[in-house]
Amino acid sequence: MSKFLLIAAGTATLFGLGIAVVTMANPTPDPAGVRVAQRPNCNDPQTQSEMNACAGISYQSADRKLNQVYQQLLPKLSAQRKPKLVAAQQAWIKFRDASCVFERSEVEGGSMAPMIYSGCLATVTQQRTKDLERYLETDR
Repeated sequence: MSKFLLIAAGTATLFGLGIAVVTMANPTPDPAGVRVAQRPNCNDPQTQSEMNACAGISYQSADRKLNQVYQQLLPKLSAQRKPKLVAAQQAWIKFRDASCVFERSEVEGGSMAPMIYSGCLATVTQQRTKDLERYLETDR
């Protein structure tokens, strides 16, 4: 019960001070593990915490773009090709996540691990978006 009261008091204090808490939200569970009191300066991050948050923000942006392109592509495909794209995308997500877990393992447990993981997610997602954009151009 005291743990609950501590969390409730902390939350009330944050709201009382008018401090917004930003949580990185995306389909991959908590890639950066980052919660910051204010939006970091991603043009010139000064701390590892800011770098981690910026990498998470970069991934969120890449993921949004990927989903937009995917949603544009699906209706343009024939009924026979749609399930193939869905299956490919599901397999790609598993690959992306496993590949980035591997990349992060080099610094596992370190303060850079969230940045490495989110950076990998962003890079791999940006490449997949380019692939889907190419399909979008050829399937007109």
